Amino acid sequence: MKNIVFIGMPASGKSTVGVVVAKRLGYKFVDTDLVIQEVEKRLLKEIIAEEGNEGFLRIEDRVNAEIQEERAVISPGGSVVYCENAMRHYKETGTIVYLHTSYETINNRLHNAKNRGVVLKDGQTLKDLYEERTALFERYADLTISEEGRDLEETIEEVLRVLENGLNVTK
Repeated sequence: MKNIVFIGMPASGKSTVGVVVAKRLGYKFVDTDLVIQEVEKRLLKEIIAEEGNEGFLRIEDRVNAEIQEERAVISPGGSVVYCENAMRHYKETGTIVYLHTSYETINNRLHNAKNRGVVLKDGQTLKDLYEERTALFERYADLTISEEGRDLEETIEEVLRVLENGLNVTK
């Protein structure tokens, strides 16, 4: 079975949903933001402050493209969709699941984007970022799961249902 790769905005629940889905399927869970921090020996916000957005994206692209897992649920950072090598690698090695969340929900959940290590260009608002990334998430997604009107458990159940029906995943 291929990997399952969650994409979506920061605070969309990629890691939270991913951990439970991995546990329910008997898969490994990989949060690539933690892998980046481990490889770089710095927090994401420190990498962005020291290397700039472009430098961070180069590191993110390289680290994500080097992830070698099987039967894993992988949760990359939201900016991975700017990383062509990483996204090509994920398309080849997994099924990409976009956790779609409304801008309003993301805005309510995400209190301080900079402290969270979110890649924002100078003058770019969260709304601008949301609109820019949504098009990329939709382009790369093999499956899209809407979180609107669902609590965490309902989202997890929908992900599992869609994966089981669409991918013949066995528990």
